[in-house]
Amino acid sequence: MLPFATRDGRGASFFDSLFTATSAVCVTGLVVKDTALYWSGFGQAIILILIQIGGMGVVTLTVAFAMAAGKKINLKERSTLREAISAPDFKGLVKLNGFIILGILIFELIGALVMMPSFIKAFGAGKGIWYSIFHSVSAFCNAGFDLMGERGEFSSLTSFAYDPLVNIPVMLLIIIGGIGFVTWDDIRKNKWRFSRYRMQSKVVLTTTAILIFVPTLYYFFFEFGDLPFGKRLLVSLFQSVTPRTAGFNTVNLTAISEAGLTLMMALMLIGGSPGSTAGGMKTTTVAVLFANAFSVFRRKEQPQFFRRRAPEGIVRSAATIFIMYLVLFLLGGLIISKVENLPILSCLFETASAIGTVGLTLGITPELGALSRCILILLMFFGRVGGLTLIFATLPGVRHNGAQVPQEKLTVG
Repeated sequence: MLPFATRDGRGASFFDSLFTATSAVCVTGLVVKDTALYWSGFGQAIILILIQIGGMGVVTLTVAFAMAAGKKINLKERSTLREAISAPDFKGLVKLNGFIILGILIFELIGALVMMPSFIKAFGAGKGIWYSIFHSVSAFCNAGFDLMGERGEFSSLTSFAYDPLVNIPVMLLIIIGGIGFVTWDDIRKNKWRFSRYRMQSKVVLTTTAILIFVPTLYYFFFEFGDLPFGKRLLVSLFQSVTPRTAGFNTVNLTAISEAGLTLMMALMLIGGSPGSTAGGMKTTTVAVLFANAFSVFRRKEQPQFFRRRAPEGIVRSAATIFIMYLVLFLLGGLIISKVENLPILSCLFETASAIGTVGLTLGITPELGALSRCILILLMFFGRVGGLTLIFATLPGVRHNGAQVPQEKLTVG
């Protein structure tokens, strides 16, 4: 809200500042003011710092600072870190945290260096370097904030739609940031020996590949038929990757059919993987639900992945997360549609983008009233912190007294 955070020197209003700060630290990317045109260099730097904190994770950064100060990490702190990065056990946690921090900085630096020639050519040396760093961090942290307002307000990366030196590094940063830190560790230790990976890493990589490949086929054959083969493939691949909580776009989303937008909403709700910079329900949640369905069809008791049984209770957790996301996504969209008198599809697209911490928009967010913006703020916070985390933090613990109520048959389906 400081005067020098905005270009006009007047400072932003409380609600605009709150919305932007929430969107940045929750690595969402929904904005009410164009980042390049409204915020000054100082304001943009604050947004970038919040994105980096949100992407790395508060716990990861806190432990990193404690390590740098020479402080020993106690058992409670290790337990918190283990939950934050979805590590399977306590072994080597502190070293893994250091590997995560170093890996994030290296990937962001490489991404910035690859994009730098294109941005320097378009905006000059000073802006080009700053834009490269900003977009590399934003892409890796799956935030979706951009500085392309000078090419058109809220235009995202549409002016670089066919530039491979921008598209490819952005897509790779989104994918690498979204597969999770534990998967990184598996790849580092086992290289190409996929059979040695943890079950979670196998599920994450397989599900991610499917969620990229299948939507790409749809967009290639049904949405961008007027483009030449190379451009069509690049655009289709980008629109398949970016809904996974990243929020950039290289085409006008309002030109995509309702079927294409519906597919995009499904991808936004699924999001990235556990212990990553991405939000959403997570790839493992969807994988567990599908595996459970297949186990029911095949009359097996528990879902299986790669000849391993999933832990007991995982299906209940996955189903709970799915229901929470679905209810909040639909309820938020319905309320916004009613309050703002807007088409339901546009409102559902915004709520999917918020709760999935994506940042894609059909252009209605800047025009929303205070109540609708508050709904999006709450959805962004919920989507980043996680449904079960909030539930466990607010509800009292369950006491088990050993007694159970009588069981009675209930028919479903």
